[in-house]
Amino acid sequence: PVTAGSIVVPYGHVIGNEKWRGSELAQRLQGKVRLIFEDALGLVDFHLSNRTCILLISEADLVAGDEFKRRLVRFRNASSLRGIVIVEKTPISDQYYPGVQKLVVLELGMVLLPVANQGEASQLIIQLVREQSRDRGSNPFLGKQRARPAEPALLQALQHIPGVGKTKALLLLQRFGSIHRLCNADIRELEQAIGQTVAQQIYTF
Repeated sequence: PVTAGSIVVPYGHVIGNEKWRGSELAQRLQGKVRLIFEDALGLVDFHLSNRTCILLISEADLVAGDEFKRRLVRFRNASSLRGIVIVEKTPISDQYYPGVQKLVVLELGMVLLPVANQGEASQLIIQLVREQSRDRGSNPFLGKQRARPAEPALLQALQHIPGVGKTKALLLLQRFGSIHRLCNADIRELEQAIGQTVAQQIYTF
C-alpha cells in the first residue's frame, strides 16, 4: 500500500512510520510534536495534517542505489496526498543530489528540501507542523474562505536558490503558481518577473 489513506492527522500531531521508532529523528521530535507510530503507512515516512506526507531519503538510501526512486514514483502515481521530499545532503551523498533534484522537482513536481542530518530534518518537520497549526486561523468558519498564504515549504525551497530571499520567493510564487511552472519558465519570463541578474541565477540553478 502507498499510504493509509483513511488516516486523519489532528493538528500538532505527526504519524510516523514504525521503521523510524528509536531513530535520532524520532527522539528529536518527541516532546516538540505529538508523535504516534503506525505500521501501515507503506511508502510514507511521516504523515502531517492537511493531507501532507513526508518522504525522507537518508544518506544510506542515496548511496544504496535506485530503490528510493521507485518509491517516489510509486507514491506520486498512486497518491492524491501532497508529498514533501526531505533529502540528507551530506559530503558522502552530495554527488547524488543533482539527480534526486531533477527527479523530484522537474519530473515529479514535488517539493524537495535538503537537510544536513536527521537533527535538521526533525527541525523542519516541527516547523511544518507549527505552520499548519497556525494556518487554521482562530475562527474555523473564516478559515475556509481565507486565501491561503504561499506554502511555507515552497517558500523555503525557493530560498535555496542563490539570490532569492523571502520577498523574491513570494513574487515568483505569485507569478508562476508552482515550482513546476517556475522550472519550465524560459529566461524572458523570469526576467519580466524578477529582473535580469536574479533571473539568470534562477535559470542556471
